[in-house]
Amino acid sequence: MDYKWRVRRTAWAALVLIGGIGTGCAQTPPDNSAANAAAAAPVAQTTAAPAVQDEQAATPALPLAASQPSVLTPDEAKQNAAGNVAELQQMLRGSELAELRTTYNGSYGASLLFYGKEMTYYVTLFQNKTFWRVIKTSDETRAEAIYRDFAMKSGQLAEVEIRRTRLEAQKAFTDRMIALTQDHANRLQADLAIAREQQALVADQQKQGHDQANALQAQKTAAQAQLRTVQRQVRELQQQVEGGLPIR
Repeated sequence: MDYKWRVRRTAWAALVLIGGIGTGCAQTPPDNSAANAAAAAPVAQTTAAPAVQDEQAATPALPLAASQPSVLTPDEAKQNAAGNVAELQQMLRGSELAELRTTYNGSYGASLLFYGKEMTYYVTLFQNKTFWRVIKTSDETRAEAIYRDFAMKSGQLAEVEIRRTRLEAQKAFTDRMIALTQDHANRLQADLAIAREQQALVADQQKQGHDQANALQAQKTAAQAQLRTVQRQVRELQQQVEGGLPIR
């Protein structure tokens, strides 16, 4: 009995020892990662900032492949806000600008102008020859890209105007054809009315002529009967006058 009790106590102690070891392994050691991250954060920020600055310095001021041509760079936006429209209008009074390209779509259009003295390009989007947007740049590739974008925009903007112009012309043509057709119909109607009136007149004349012919036929018949009667009377009177005279 004493032996069994010692065996159980030894086994129990072993289980407790194993359980303690497992619990110690499962417990997380004191977390110093937050402190380490806090300590490392300033270092990371310090090293990351120059990298961003270097990347910005390496990026060209007028990106072409990475951005849409219609998106203005900060310099272009500043120049546009400073009055590129007024500047270009002032320059157009002289003869120093060269017109390289121009696209018209309805009342909209785009132009690429070149100022050779400063090797500067002016790209314009206009409506009814009034400047809407003017972009000034010294980058030829950028200027060509903006011009293509403005030309495409002018085409898109003019779609409604071109469609309206065509519809107006089609409506005017249709109205003119309706007027011509209606005039033709009126002429035919007038001709038909005249024809019907003439037909009615002819029919009346035919009826009158037929009635007159019948009346004349009756009068002829009566006259012939009267003639025969008179001739018979003449013969009778002749016989009476010549009565008793020798006959040859």
